Amino acid sequence: MNTFQNKVVIVTGGTSGIGLGTAKAFANEGAFVFITGRRQEALDAAVKAIGGNVVGVKADMSKLADIDKLYDAVQQRHAQIDVLFANAGGGGFAPLGAIDEAHFDDTFATNVKGVLFTVQKALPLLKDGASVVLTGSVTGSTGNAAFSVYSATKAAVRNFARNWILDLKDRHIRVNVVSPGVIDTAGLNDLFGGGAQAEGVKSSMLASIPAGRVGQPEDVAKAVMFLASDAASFINGAELFVDGGMTQI
Repeated sequence: MNTFQNKVVIVTGGTSGIGLGTAKAFANEGAFVFITGRRQEALDAAVKAIGGNVVGVKADMSKLADIDKLYDAVQQRHAQIDVLFANAGGGGFAPLGAIDEAHFDDTFATNVKGVLFTVQKALPLLKDGASVVLTGSVTGSTGNAAFSVYSATKAAVRNFARNWILDLKDRHIRVNVVSPGVIDTAGLNDLFGGGAQAEGVKSSMLASIPAGRVGQPEDVAKAVMFLASDAASFINGAELFVDGGMTQI
C-alpha cells in the first residue's frame, strides 16, 4: 500500500524481535528506515533482512553520544524525521532483596534515560505533525514477581507520553505507547531461560491470554504502524496493548 512512501522512520533496537519486525513493515511500505543496534554483526544481518531503503547505525541508546551519532547519520541523508519508534530496551529478573545497583542503573539507563534522550535529541529533526511511538509493556500496568525494576521503567515510559503530548502540542507531534504482552522473540526466550524452559513458560501463560496464543513481532508492528499513520491522527497520549487481552481480565 506504500502508506509510508518516502517517509523517514527511525526504529531503535531494530536488530531483532519487535524492532526488526517493525522496521521490515515500514520498509515494505516504502519508508526510508534507520535502525540501531549495539552489535555490528547483528546490525548488518538486520539490514540485509529488512532490504529496501534501510541504514543501520551502531549505537547504544543509553549513551547520549551514540544518540547524537544516530541523528548525524539521519541528517546526512534527510532533512526531517516523520516517525520515531523509540523501541530499544531490555531488562531481567531480580526479586526485592536481590536488586543491586548495576541492575537498577542498567535497566533505567536503557529504558528510561535512553527513551527520554532519544526523543529529546530528535526534536530538531522531527517534522511538525510527526508521530512518536514508545515501547511500553503490559508489565507497566501489572504486578510481576522479581520484575519490579523493569516494570517501573515501563510505567515511566507510559507517563512520558502523557506529559510529552503537552510539551509538543504546539508542533502537533503525537506521542503514543504500544505495550506488548507475551511476544515470541529471542529476547523473551532468553529471559525465560531459553529452549524447552522458555517454551514451557510461554505455554503456561496461554491460559491468561484470551486470544489463546502467544503474539508475534508482526502483531506489534501493525499496531505501531497504525499509531504512526494518519489513520490515528486523533489518537494522542494513548497506550495500545498488544497482548491478546491478557491485561483486560
